[in-house]
Parts: sequence; structure tokens; C-alpha cells
Amino acid sequence: MRDFTQRVVGSGYAVVLALAALLLGTSLAWPLEFGVLDAQQSVLLRYAPPPVRKDVVIVGIDEATLQQFAEPFALWHGHIGTFLRGMALAKASVVGLDVVLPSRSFDSVLPGSDAKLLGGLVAARPLVPVVLGTSADDTGQPLPIYAPFVTLAGAGGTGSLLLAPDADHVVRRFNENLGAAGQPIPSLAGQMLRKLNPRAVPQPGLINYAMGGFPRYIPLQQVNQWVDAGDVAPLAQAFAGKPVLLGSVLPFEDRQIQPVNLAGWEPDNGHNVPGVLVHAQALRSLLNGGLAVQVGESWVVVLALLCSLLWFLQLRTHTAIAVALVFTLISLGATSLLLHHGWYLPVAVPLLVGLLALAGRWLLTALLEMGERRRLRAAFAGYVSPPVMQEILQRRLPVGLGGELRHVCMLFADIRGFTTLSEGLAPQAVIALLNRYFEQVNQAIHGAGGTISCFMGDGVMAIFGAPQSMEKPSVAAFAAARVMLEALQGLNAELQAEGRAPIAIGIGLHVGEAIVGHLGSQARHDYSAIGDAVNVASRIEGLTKELGHPVVCSQAVVDELAESHLFTDLGLQAIKGHSPVQVWGWKPGPLYCGSSR
Repeated sequence: MRDFTQRVVGSGYAVVLALAALLLGTSLAWPLEFGVLDAQQSVLLRYAPPPVRKDVVIVGIDEATLQQFAEPFALWHGHIGTFLRGMALAKASVVGLDVVLPSRSFDSVLPGSDAKLLGGLVAARPLVPVVLGTSADDTGQPLPIYAPFVTLAGAGGTGSLLLAPDADHVVRRFNENLGAAGQPIPSLAGQMLRKLNPRAVPQPGLINYAMGGFPRYIPLQQVNQWVDAGDVAPLAQAFAGKPVLLGSVLPFEDRQIQPVNLAGWEPDNGHNVPGVLVHAQALRSLLNGGLAVQVGESWVVVLALLCSLLWFLQLRTHTAIAVALVFTLISLGATSLLLHHGWYLPVAVPLLVGLLALAGRWLLTALLEMGERRRLRAAFAGYVSPPVMQEILQRRLPVGLGGELRHVCMLFADIRGFTTLSEGLAPQAVIALLNRYFEQVNQAIHGAGGTISCFMGDGVMAIFGAPQSMEKPSVAAFAAARVMLEALQGLNAELQAEGRAPIAIGIGLHVGEAIVGHLGSQARHDYSAIGDAVNVASRIEGLTKELGHPVVCSQAVVDELAESHLFTDLGLQAIKGHSPVQVWGWKPGPLYCGSSR
């Protein structure tokens, strides 16, 4: 059996390793991985956002701006030029336009509009670097911007607005290697970083959406009102020395799916947020310690292998649940702490492997124990009483020799005149008669919750109150005695129909303290009881013949029963090796066919 169990455990662990390899080598766990990461970012954003030293200011094109600027967006050159002049007045550190400027002049539609935008670029150029956002066609090729705008923006004055969504279309990562063959395409956020630090080389990484908390925006029309009014103070207070991004925050334009909803002003929009927030959060990450760095795959593999070792923990249901909860909380807490400090450790696969290992081993243990219980029940059900069997199967019965003091009621029963009765019967007939009788006794005692300690020839010793405790064991013992006598009536009717003499029994009951447990030797022992209560019950059973009552019990038993009026006071009786005992007798009624003579 042990070899079989070891083989099954080894095979199960091989299955766990195979599942781990499958999850690590395929995209099956990606939805879970993304879900865990997004939940961690959301929790950090709400409760523990990493602080920022250099924040990004967003200027938003919102509904109020559309109402203020009545022209189509393609003719907003003058408004954007005013915005750029304001950034020069405020001395912002760098400006990025998350708006796509046209590829040609619109002076023929609105004369002088190009000059206004060019004037803004000229005003900003000596004071504030400007990066123009560029779009791309379906093949990824950048779409052109009207050449004079690009010329005034200068070298490095354009940056791609392309983003790198994951397989579920959620933008979680910053990556400039988006060319057809993986070649780098400078991004808007990357170019803004380079304007601030020409030696910076932005590397691909995870955008830290928790960093800096929820951003706010300043409406474009508000900024331009300050500029038109020559009110430099609010401009400087809002933008001085800070990176600034201009972009749409309109409900249905330029939307991207983020893992968290950074648009705090739109609490019910799900994760479909303005694209300018993605560029702003990427720049936030780049400016404040870099993007979150994903640890190498080898660490994830090692962690998954370590988690798979949970397979070798044999745990009970409640313990397994507790370990699973603690394991999950520690895994998520530790990786969230790493993420807070800029390290991303994908934990979903190791966590899933560990939970599968725990659950699988618990299930295997349960199945093996179920089989072991069936085997034990089949092998030993006829040797021990059901209460003892139940305690064995539930592993509540102490193993080893010894016992414990328990309040029990002892029942002793014996067939009257059995020696004489058996003299005229063949040995096989005697055994058959005893087995018929003991079958009835067994059902009566076990039906009342008692434990048969042993059969002694034609007698039986039973314990009530152990191994399963009873508040009033005498009640169960007396109920068993009554059922035994009722069953005996049926057995005697069968014997009389067979032309054989009926049998009579005597039952003695006494309640008290006794040592109950495994008695014997290591090689052979029984579940039994010893003590004064046992000796007194045995002696009382011997009084049934001379006192003329099939059931005789002690005063202690009667005191625990509610039917004390059914008993006959038989007075103090001397018993061998003990002081006299007050006993009471009970008879079942006229249908009882036995005799105590």
C-alpha cells in the first residue's frame, strides 16, 4: 500500500510539473496574468501610489473648449499657437502635442492661421522644446505634417503617437520598437524625455499606472484665456518647469484601454480613457525612476517550481484552505510591494501552480483516505464497534496503549443456564445459536450508541459514553437493555417454532468513572475499560438470577434516568469484593418469554 501511495504521489507531482510547463510555455495564463497585474496596479493607485518628483501637467481639449472654439479642429492653428506662447511665458520644461497637425496648409480656408501656429512655435522655440505628435497609416508608416511646422519644431521635434497594446488590447507597456521589422520609432513620451535629457535612452518596460495617483487636467480654453489676458502668474504656477501634454479628453475621441481608470473625472467610463493619459503616464514613469522592469523568465520558472513543492504538503481541509489563503495573500502582497518599487514579477503562473498543487494534493489525499477507510471498514468492521470504527476513521482515537478517565455506563449481559442449554446441542448448533443471539445484541447496543468491548462466551460487555462522550450514558444503556429484551422475545418465538427451548438473559448496569482506551500489549490489544464501575456492573449482572429481574441496575443509574418509577427497589445487595450496593430491578412485561430462574 505504501509503495502504491508513493507511486500515485509521484505521478501526481509529474502532472503538476506538466501543468506548470504548459502554463509557462503558452499563453493560456495570460488573461489571469493580466488580471492580477491590473488589480495590483489598481490597488496601488488607490491606496499606495508611488510618489513622483517630476509630474506631468495635462492640458485637455474638453467640451468647454469645444464650445469656446467654434471652428473645426483642423482650423485651430491659432488656438494651438496661443497655447504654445503661453507655455513659453510659463517657462514649461517641455511641451508635447498629442494632437495630429495637418499635412498641408489651411490658409486658403482661414487666411493667417498657419502664421499663428508658426508664431507660437517661434515664440516657444528658444524657451521650451516642443514635440509634435505624429500618426501612422495602416502599415505603420508615419503620416507627414506640414513641413514648416516640423522645421520650427527642430531636430527630434516629432514623436509617434503609436502605442503597444497587449493581446487583450490593453496598453500596459511602453515600447518604441514598433517598426515593421522591430526597428525603433521615437515616441512622443520618449522624445519629450530626450528633450529634457539628451543622454536618456528610454528602454521598453511596464508603464507604472499607479505612480503619482490620479492626474487632473487644465482645460485648453482656460489656458488660452490666461494667455490672452496676459495673466502670467497662473500660467507660471501651473506649468513652470514642468512637462506639459496637450491632448483630447473628449468622451468619444482618441480613447485607449488602460488597465486602470486614470480619468478620475470620469468614474463610470470603465477603462476606456483618453489616450493623452497613456502618454502622460508613460512620461511620468520615464521621469521618475524609469518604467517597471520585468524580472527575467528564469525567476518565474524557479518560483513556479518552488510553488509546485506545495504538492508534498498533506493537509486537512481547513488547514489547506488556510494555507491557500495565506499563500495567495503573501504572493500578491510581495509582488505588489515589488511593483511599488519598480519591479514586475509575473506571479499568476507560480500562484496558480501552487494553488493547483495544494488543491490536487488535498484531493488525492482525500481519495486515498476514502479508499483507506473503505479498506479498514471492510477489514475490521466485524472486530470493533461502529463508534470505535468511526473514531479510527476520523483519526480521533489515540494510537498507543493507555486510556483516559471517562464517565461511562457499563452493560454486562449473560445467558442464564447456558451451560445446561448447550449440553444437548452439537458444537455447531451452539455457535449458530450464539451468533443468532449476538446479532440481536449487537444491533441493540450499537443502535443506542454503545460500544461492544468484548464477547465472553455467552456474555457481552458494552460501554456507553466512550469513545463518543454522552451526557447521560445510563439513558442509552437502559434503552439498549430494553431493545435487547424485546429482540429476545422475537428470537424465542423463532426457537419455540423450531421446537427448541427459549433462552433468558440477565443484564447488569452501573454508571461511574472508568479508564477507557487501548488495553493489552503492542502486539494485541482491545478497546476496553477498567475500574470500579466495570467491576460493579459485572457483579450486578450476577445478581439478576437470584433477584428475579432480567435488568438490575445501581442507584447511580436510576438517578440518571427519567423513568425511575418503572424500577423496583431491591435494597442493598452484597457483592463480591465490594461494599453493599443499592440496586433496582426492571421487568419488560408479560410478553417476556424468558425466566430468571
